[in-house]
Amino acid sequence: MSLSPMNGAQSEAEPDPLAPEALAPLPTPRRIPNIGHALLFILVAGILLLVAEVTLALSGKSPASLHAGTITVQHPFLQIAMMAGVYLLTLLAAWLLFPVLWHRTFLDGIQWHWSVARGQANRLITLGFALGVMMAIITAFISSPKNLPIDSFFLNPATAWLITLFGTFAAPVFEEICFRGFLLPAVAIAYDWIALPRTPEARARWQSTTTLTPTSLIFSALITSFLFAMLHAQQDAHIWAALVGLFCISLVLTFVRIKTQSVAASTIVHASYNGFIFLMTIFATGGYRHLDRMIH
Repeated sequence: MSLSPMNGAQSEAEPDPLAPEALAPLPTPRRIPNIGHALLFILVAGILLLVAEVTLALSGKSPASLHAGTITVQHPFLQIAMMAGVYLLTLLAAWLLFPVLWHRTFLDGIQWHWSVARGQANRLITLGFALGVMMAIITAFISSPKNLPIDSFFLNPATAWLITLFGTFAAPVFEEICFRGFLLPAVAIAYDWIALPRTPEARARWQSTTTLTPTSLIFSALITSFLFAMLHAQQDAHIWAALVGLFCISLVLTFVRIKTQSVAASTIVHASYNGFIFLMTIFATGGYRHLDRMIH
């Protein structure tokens, strides 16, 4: 996995070896996004989420309530709208802020690379559906509580369709940018820096390349996949088998991201996986007309 910037076009004229610019040291390649960038992205999202939840609470529309150990989402429509707004504002802030820090476009900095993903879209969508089938098989053998927090979004067809659109299109984009765009390279860069031998030769290699070691990528994949599973723990009532399944799915998404060098590619897989899960629910409930058929 390489995070090197694109090289500029070279001049056809031969440089003067005695010119001052020829004698100046080459700029050190920048390793981005680093851990500071990732924490800044998460901090922006966290502050916006906190502000949104406090605003809802002060207006008498608390995001969630806890009764007998069960979390129930109150005002599901507002909750979805709040999350969509937080995601949009976070990405907008990142779009404006990080190009200033990176001296390159936001999409280039996170290696979005849409053209790569578009060329492999059929295979990526198929992989996403296959992951959906795998998760369906896993959940078929899981004994889950009667009421899950996510059930609050399926109390009526309107919110059911809204959470379907949000979960299929908005959530995968934000989560992939966060986990595979920021956290994956950030944790790997931090690992390589900590493991770097404190020798002049090792420091010279660090300053002349942005290539990440396989060990750092494996370590980062495990850490970020654990965090990915924990992010979804509440909606799955902390059922360990479901969390293990999500951990494995995150590892697959990470593999796709590294293999293709494209966050857009892992986003397509993620969106296809989510879409398949919702598609099964749509079929089971007759297009959300018979939500009483939803069982665990």
